[in-house]
Amino acid sequence: MPNEHAGDGYPTRRGGPSVALPRRDPVVYGGVDDGPLDAETMHRYGDDGFLVVRGLLDEAEVAACRREVRRLATAADLRGDERLVPEPDSAELRSVFAVHRLSPVFATLCAAEKLVAPARQLLGSAVYLHQTRVNCKPGFRGRDFYWHSDFETWHAEDGMPRIRALTVCVALTDNHAHNGPLLLMPGSHRTFVTGRGSTPGANFRTSLKDQTVGVPDEDAMRTLAAAHRITAFTGRAGDAVVFDSNCMHGSNGNITPDPRMNLFVVFNSVHNTLVEPFAAAAPRPEFLGSRDFTPVGPVPVG
Repeated sequence: MPNEHAGDGYPTRRGGPSVALPRRDPVVYGGVDDGPLDAETMHRYGDDGFLVVRGLLDEAEVAACRREVRRLATAADLRGDERLVPEPDSAELRSVFAVHRLSPVFATLCAAEKLVAPARQLLGSAVYLHQTRVNCKPGFRGRDFYWHSDFETWHAEDGMPRIRALTVCVALTDNHAHNGPLLLMPGSHRTFVTGRGSTPGANFRTSLKDQTVGVPDEDAMRTLAAAHRITAFTGRAGDAVVFDSNCMHGSNGNITPDPRMNLFVVFNSVHNTLVEPFAAAAPRPEFLGSRDFTPVGPVPVG
């Protein structure tokens, strides 16, 4: 039986259609003196729920990341490992989770100040790595990722209490309009949309390939789409988009010859550490929702 939390500000997966609830938490927690982002950039993030950063990684860093993904995909000791997720209808690699634990290259990158400092500033505190992954959308066979709010899943299945987390998504290949780029709805982060259905046991084993539980229903998506335009994150390898954990997003399948590979680094505030899941009988595995809350990078004073 899913855990019941008194005073849960974001009840979800309780049956019936999706419901739109107002966000009960700030979007930007820090100030201009707390990191590298200027006031205009922070204001834009607060309004849209995301911001684009061009050239976050250089060519050498991108090449090193891509080599590591190829190594992990073919490593004999990782064959059959749950952290490597295949596409639902082929043996092509869909996702690799906990890349910062599997690879020293990714461990170094995920702790780099150019990723951590903006997260620390926007979240207003020291941060830790809630999750890391690479989504590999191979040419011709890359399946879609349906519309969802990450926070809905992290709240329901991992026990993340409040909306005080964000993702740095870094393009490891060029992201074109035609090869399944990340789609986002500016301003959608200010509304929490409840997920339909209830959470089956070990839901992650199917949801990582094809998420159907916890996603918004079509009526809710029509309403959101009418209120917010849909924009695509496109750019060169090395570009990045930083987005709020409650920003509605997804991506289409890739039927082109051009693969699309992105690194996702999720930072959560140390003041927002996980408790028992809000809509699942047990928490997901550590590689999906870390319960090591050790801050990454320098810890701010005060």
